[in-house]
Amino acid sequence: MKLTPRFFLHVFLPFALGYYLSYFYRVVNGVIAEPVALELGLGPATLGWIGSAYFLFFAAAQLPLGVLLDRYDTRKVAASILLLAAAGALVFAFATSAALLWLGRGLIGLGVSACLMSAFRAYAALVPPQRLAMINGLQLACGGLGALTATAPVELLLPLVGWRGLFVGLALLTLVIAVLVRLRVPEILSAENRSSDSLSIQIKDSLAIFRQPAFLRVAPASVLNQAIYIALLSLWAGVWLREVEGLSAAATADLLFWSAAGMVAGFMGLGWLTTRLHQLGFSATQVSIAGMLIFSLSLLILLLRLPIPASLVWILLGFFGSSGTLMYAALSQQFPKKLAGRVNTALNLLVFSSAFLIQWLIGVLIGLWPADSEGNYPLLAYISAFAAVAGCQFLALLWYFLAPRKPVTLESPE
Repeated sequence: MKLTPRFFLHVFLPFALGYYLSYFYRVVNGVIAEPVALELGLGPATLGWIGSAYFLFFAAAQLPLGVLLDRYDTRKVAASILLLAAAGALVFAFATSAALLWLGRGLIGLGVSACLMSAFRAYAALVPPQRLAMINGLQLACGGLGALTATAPVELLLPLVGWRGLFVGLALLTLVIAVLVRLRVPEILSAENRSSDSLSIQIKDSLAIFRQPAFLRVAPASVLNQAIYIALLSLWAGVWLREVEGLSAAATADLLFWSAAGMVAGFMGLGWLTTRLHQLGFSATQVSIAGMLIFSLSLLILLLRLPIPASLVWILLGFFGSSGTLMYAALSQQFPKKLAGRVNTALNLLVFSSAFLIQWLIGVLIGLWPADSEGNYPLLAYISAFAAVAGCQFLALLWYFLAPRKPVTLESPE
């Protein structure tokens, strides 16, 4: 299918709005964490636990979602699941306990779990391979716009509507976008390249993806790159900036805004750069790995607290925190087209499982140190927790360079 205005209006726009919403839900937690914690008396471990519910439910949906997307109408799958996000937003809005906040956050994660993967499934079927990284990048950039509006703009809006009113509004917006996806996206998305295999074969192929050396070599670095930045932007970056750097809530929201802006630029810029470098013989995997190396160095700069402007460091983290997403396009082209949905969701399962663990464990690690009389934790607690996850990223990159290089041994791409 050609990238015509009709494609962007009827295919790209509905999916882009869905992913915008998904990322807004993901990141807004970092801005509302303080008022929620103050109202309900929550500590860092509980905050991490509540925030991680989004990623836990999101991750749990990925494998069955991959089968659904390869087997059924893409638009129906995406629109139906979005209804759960609307329900979750309402549960969160009226929650009076940590348990209800956790449940609401989890339902939101489950409800938006198809927003990106349904788009990637459609694009893998409709977009020429040489343009796939660029279109995926544009899709991801729309999610980045959701992250942008979930930072400083939300901070300005909170005094007017409160965090509960915000989530009531989000529930209504979610319903509108679900209807748009269902009615706007044409049925052709599910007619081409749909898997005709039995359910048992689809499940078997899904599990086989995780055993492929080609997948296992790149997955750890890609997964941790995305998961660490997601965990930071959606919660712990805000806590770091307030507790370690001593910034006000407004200044924190501003820096989160610029970091999210860096992420948007990364999604668009790296996708464009990959398309250009492809003509010179460089693969999406090579561009992705180079970006992840710079991301790791930016984490090191943050931890060492070098005399570099904080805005620059967080913009770099945002820009190169998107590097791992290039692997979706790289891997989908190495596997058969009928497996495109399951390959993407297999990687996504690992990303959000890791984001769940990282977001929760950072809070647990910080809580290992005693708080002072005002509930503040020492600098060493934050540095140690962040250093632990940064070390995992360095080890994953080392694995990429040391792991054996073997081709996909499943059915050859069609």
